[in-house]
Amino acid sequence: MKKYTSIHFIGIGGISMSALAQIMLDKGVKVSGSDITQSHLTDLLKNKGAKIQIGHNENNIDNIDLVVYTSAVGEDNPEYQKALALGIPLVERAAFLGEMMNDYFKTTAISGTHGKTTTTGMLADIMMNTDIDPTILLGGEYQAMEGNIRLGKKNYFLTEACEYKRNFLNFSPYIGAILNIEEDHLDYYKDLSEIKSAFKEFAQKIPSYGFLVYNADDKNQENLFDDLSCNMKSFGINNDSYAKAVDVKFNPYPSYDLFIEGEKICHIKLKVPGFHNIYNSLAAATCAYITGVSNCSIKNGLENFSGTKRRFEYKGTYKNRIIIDDYAHHPTEIKTTLDAVSNLTEGDVLVVFQPHTYSRTEKLMKQFSQAFSSASKVVIIDIYAAREKNDGKVSSKDLVSNLKKNNVDAVYKKDFQEAAEYLMENSSSKDIIMTMGAGDVYKVGDIITKL
Repeated sequence: MKKYTSIHFIGIGGISMSALAQIMLDKGVKVSGSDITQSHLTDLLKNKGAKIQIGHNENNIDNIDLVVYTSAVGEDNPEYQKALALGIPLVERAAFLGEMMNDYFKTTAISGTHGKTTTTGMLADIMMNTDIDPTILLGGEYQAMEGNIRLGKKNYFLTEACEYKRNFLNFSPYIGAILNIEEDHLDYYKDLSEIKSAFKEFAQKIPSYGFLVYNADDKNQENLFDDLSCNMKSFGINNDSYAKAVDVKFNPYPSYDLFIEGEKICHIKLKVPGFHNIYNSLAAATCAYITGVSNCSIKNGLENFSGTKRRFEYKGTYKNRIIIDDYAHHPTEIKTTLDAVSNLTEGDVLVVFQPHTYSRTEKLMKQFSQAFSSASKVVIIDIYAAREKNDGKVSSKDLVSNLKKNNVDAVYKKDFQEAAEYLMENSSSKDIIMTMGAGDVYKVGDIITKL
């Protein structure tokens, strides 16, 4: 990668951008950046020597070699426009990450519609306790890493690979994992067929000497990779696969015997719930095994993993109710998580859900209306717009109406305070209260646990 001396990040407070900025600071690069709001991540970067500005302003671009921006930054951004006018090179975040990955000898990229952060966290826990000493970029914060990044001293790099806007096509990893493929990001992709095509392109980016790790039980991956030239390693529960979970039990968390190439490697007891986390752990185990990690390290890493921030995160209690926050924002994630949670309590499961983006809510309305069957009560708050503008086609009240048609006890509340008050008044001892969504719905749990 070209040796830049000064890099400016537009949107530096984002989880991935802040990590890239930290890596550049570690390499001795002068780093500056801007974001709309101050956060603990911008404060962290400032303390490490970055020049941070709150708010986007053309005057923030001064003596810069390169400007890195996120896909959420529009071409009308004043800093983007100033860089263009001055002839300063501009590069999108994923492309920058892809170039940076080329500096490492062995790279692993975890992709899939769901479970990327959890699986990357699991693999991180495995690899951190070996002599591999990887650099890790995580899409969420993890206590064992004291954040979302770990700077290693050796030539291994581990990251998530997001399919949004085909960002993962900037990567050519030594190991590429595909956890699952479903309809999502329908503001960008036309349909499932186009999404599958993008994942196949990602797999094709793996060199012939590299490895594709894929889900043998996922119908949307069936025969998708038949003509690839790289090494193929599958994982699964129901079908024959390279890595397989055998004799699966729940008590209440999952346990299983891990078999690789037909031979029992070890027995695994997870600390995170649900069938989906068995698949996540199998993918992590497969990547680790390919890398040469010992059986003992695989077992210890998976059994040590207790979840990343905002992925089934325990927030506290309120009058003997347990408050849990989860990033789930796709119907499959929601249903899978709630089905798992219902087995963890003698009481009821109550949910406050913040839909994420208007396009996802509109196009997956039917699936959303069927995803909450394991919850006794569901509170829906306003849609978190993220990168979109409200075109008036869909609202949270529409989701409430559709949930009621499916016999779900659902209500609409206009803000976090109303939602918190409703949940406290309508729950009882031993219940679990879940805050769910990719926006800032976790603040509802903060209100409840501070009482």
